[in-house]
Amino acid sequence: MEPIRFLHTADLHLDSPFKGMASAGPDELARLQQSTFAAFDRFIAYAVKERPDFIVIVGDLYDGEDRSLRAQIRFQQGMQQLQKVNIPVYLSYGNHDHLAGRWTRVSLPENVHVFSEQVEQKQLMIRDEKICLHGFSYPQRHVKESMIRQYPKASEGIHIGLLHGSVAGDAEHAVYAPFTISELQDKHYRYWALGHIHKRQVLSQEPPIVYPGNIQGRHRNEQGLKGFYDVSLTPINDSMKFVATSDVVFTTLTVSCKGIEYADDWISACQEAIDQLTAETGSVVVELVMEHTEGLTKDLAKAEAEWLDILREQYEAMEPFVWISAIEWPKNSYSVVPNSLLGPVEKTISSWETDDWNDLVKEVYSHKAGRYLEALTPADFERLKQQATALLENEMLKEG
Repeated sequence: MEPIRFLHTADLHLDSPFKGMASAGPDELARLQQSTFAAFDRFIAYAVKERPDFIVIVGDLYDGEDRSLRAQIRFQQGMQQLQKVNIPVYLSYGNHDHLAGRWTRVSLPENVHVFSEQVEQKQLMIRDEKICLHGFSYPQRHVKESMIRQYPKASEGIHIGLLHGSVAGDAEHAVYAPFTISELQDKHYRYWALGHIHKRQVLSQEPPIVYPGNIQGRHRNEQGLKGFYDVSLTPINDSMKFVATSDVVFTTLTVSCKGIEYADDWISACQEAIDQLTAETGSVVVELVMEHTEGLTKDLAKAEAEWLDILREQYEAMEPFVWISAIEWPKNSYSVVPNSLLGPVEKTISSWETDDWNDLVKEVYSHKAGRYLEALTPADFERLKQQATALLENEMLKEG
């Protein structure tokens, strides 16, 4: 029997505003703004070339309720390309593009089948095999209740579930349409196509319960290659192939400063590491992490902002695209500030709880530009503590 073959993607977030990139210039922001579209174009080109039996898209096609007309037109054009080669598409809307949002809507071609706000079944026949797809679209922004009970158990045919949601009790992400792995397994479907979590992961092999992640990273917490899955189902086994679509990869790069004494040698070491990275990965937004800095003079760390600007200038208007988001130095590598001065301040900062940090930043997030800022996590607060201490040390060093 010829395999039933489909593509599984989710969380396109077309026209994302790219939060956390405030230091980037207009040219860099414009380049990043295009990356979600470039990733989507790669997905469409792959589908047109490979001709799968169908495609499933599991929520968050757009980035928010104020989805741009440009994003909708680009998505429409992609669906029209798929229609020309007779590829049906089955999609559900998620928490970012729910059905209750107010926006100017764009029509979609007849090959696109949209799930309603109630869990429903859509059928198609592929080479005399009945395929049953089950899913729903978010009726509003928040779907906090479990929806899995509304999914019927598998009967005759090949059953595939589409679910934009998260594992119950997941502390790392906002919980929507919660489920447990055992609940999905109890339905006896051949494949569960998930969306909502941007990290690629396989929750189960029997049956495959899969998050493909998003197709393009959008900030420092979405590192690595992004893409979708090419899935094949046969009576005896299943196979999945990850296909990368990232136009720009967010990543971290460690640079050894061992044996480096002069600033120009340090710049050369950074450039060599970045060039090797881009040769392997392509365009990147990279955070540089310095190690083995014992031999460097304290002046290098004191002038961090200047060195960052100098490095960025080396890659202006070049391809592959390179944006250096930050340089991280080992904590206290250059500290000559007496503990008696830093100690009380460090102790105060370390004592702050999550609510204290939220109080500090709430005015920023209440501003109209707050929509461009990613919500801070406990890991972000810990990073802010370290950066605040390092900044204080550097300022005291300058005064000295």
